[in-house]
Amino acid sequence: MAKVGRYTRKTATELQPIEGQVPAAFSSKAARPAKASLAKKSSILSLAVTAVIVPGLFATVALPAYAFSPAPSSDAAASKHLQDLKEVGAQSVTVDATAPTTTATRDGFSATSAAEMQRAALAVVYASYTGPSAADYLANPPYPNFDLAQVAAVAQQYIGTPYVYGGADPSGFDCSGFVMYVYAQFGVGLPHGTGGQAAAGTAISIDAAVPGDIVMMSGHDGFYMGNGMILDAGTTGTSVSIRPIWTSDYYIVRVGI
Repeated sequence: MAKVGRYTRKTATELQPIEGQVPAAFSSKAARPAKASLAKKSSILSLAVTAVIVPGLFATVALPAYAFSPAPSSDAAASKHLQDLKEVGAQSVTVDATAPTTTATRDGFSATSAAEMQRAALAVVYASYTGPSAADYLANPPYPNFDLAQVAAVAQQYIGTPYVYGGADPSGFDCSGFVMYVYAQFGVGLPHGTGGQAAAGTAISIDAAVPGDIVMMSGHDGFYMGNGMILDAGTTGTSVSIRPIWTSDYYIVRVGI
């Protein structure tokens, strides 16, 4: 070893490694290939295991549900015993050939409204009517002082009277029979018919009409009640009532004044 200035230079011999002082990983050249070989073997083994196990898992999942169900056990003796019990416990009924037969039927029904019940009750009352007729009232009118408001009030007393074609008393009214019967109580005689009643009065404007005047339309009439309403005997199956005037084709006739 020679010194050069502050540095010491070693010879090639002195630089040779001393056995035991260098780690095996640096001194053994054969150690590296051994590790690579082990890693390669481990990788191959992992691939082989994966190739065997993974398909097996998929095959297990794909198995149908019945593959896990145990096969049903059949017990012929038990089945026969059950059948025997059914036959022993069976019952039979013998019906005499001469026994009468019956037919079951279901009663029909229908709902009745309160208005229909009221009409039926009034029909019973008015059917037994024996009071004065329109002619009787003309001979002796109970309201000799004619007043249209009073006419409307008297007409309302017959609300609920059933419609009867040709009727002219409280046992049943048609439209013109109703008007004739009410006006007769004020001493005003009108024919039984819409045309004759229209001719017996004077046509006035709708704006001038008041309750008690007569609403005239084609083949029908009734008492004007104001605000576009009419009190009339409508048609079969109905009764005297107040309702809106359903057409614009009408006019007003005033009689008795």
